[in-house]
Amino acid sequence: MLDASTHSRRRFLQSSAAAVVSIGAANIWTSKRTAAQNVIGEGDHTFHFNHQWAQLPDKYHWQITHNVAVDPDNNVYVIHEGNAKLAEHPSIFVFDESGKFIRAFGQQFQGGGHGIEVHLEDGTPYLYVTGYQQTKTIAKMSLDGELVWQKYAPMQAGAYAADEASNPSQIWGRDRFMPTNFAFLEDEFLVADGYGSFRIHRYDFDGNWKSCFGGPGGGKGRFNTPHGIWVDQRGDGDPEIVICDRANNTLQTFSVDGQYRKTVPGFGLPANADTYGEWMVIPELVSQVSLLDQHHNVVVKLGSDQERILADKKANNGFTIRTDESKWEDGKFVHPHDACFDKQGDLYVAEWVSTGRVTKLTRA
Repeated sequence: MLDASTHSRRRFLQSSAAAVVSIGAANIWTSKRTAAQNVIGEGDHTFHFNHQWAQLPDKYHWQITHNVAVDPDNNVYVIHEGNAKLAEHPSIFVFDESGKFIRAFGQQFQGGGHGIEVHLEDGTPYLYVTGYQQTKTIAKMSLDGELVWQKYAPMQAGAYAADEASNPSQIWGRDRFMPTNFAFLEDEFLVADGYGSFRIHRYDFDGNWKSCFGGPGGGKGRFNTPHGIWVDQRGDGDPEIVICDRANNTLQTFSVDGQYRKTVPGFGLPANADTYGEWMVIPELVSQVSLLDQHHNVVVKLGSDQERILADKKANNGFTIRTDESKWEDGKFVHPHDACFDKQGDLYVAEWVSTGRVTKLTRA
């Protein structure tokens, strides 16, 4: 996300005569025809998909992909959970918009890499990274990977085990710090402790903790895996915080001071959020990416394969398709974990699959 004046690395492409496919034409496309043309979506929200968009040098390999971010030059940053046993392998890869590899870094997040965002501060873009599992950290870096600061569990919150900051280890629980994603306000940023205490923490841009809200629960300001977070500045009203309350299968919205506003149900493990123009994107871990209008109504579902993925889970007592690339279908998602817009309104979708996948969706 960029500064408030431009509102971010991700603004949805405004319709133009050259870019929009007419609704009438879209309505006569059959599923077979659109798949053959590498197209998904409908009407004004039609995209060419490319599952093999990004190419890695032979010396690196894809790992479990978690999140994506775009910088002011439209370069794409991909973070992997990674393997703690491969301590020298980078967890962050950078590509240009054509998929050409640029650089790699972030070995310190191997085994726990999770959230990644780009934020512009006084004209300088910075990379914000969260780590979970054994890393249990948040960090601010240059776009080349130089560390600005790194922080661990905010003990001031009174929510964590005594040694959580001083001796982070791969222990899970509500008294543990397992940060997942960031969102940005004018003078501070927010961190979702999505796998740990289920709280939302506030920090200044120097990484100093200020306050928190939330905690475990079934809704209305309480969470069950508040995995994704975003500051929604669409429309003419005040900005609001959107929390992807994943295990409750809902979105919750809040005022910027953390006061609960409403709950939006009907999602399949919503994992994160992003906005561009009048649209919001919600990657759902259960096999689809949804676009929402300013009232949080779903206007289109992209790449949905929910029936097959849920049938696999039921038959095998867990998700198994994610481990077998031969079962992945073109134009269908397996487990979208993050999605972001670039400067042209194209989408990048990172999936929670064993060998990693980042799909580029280019507006048709």
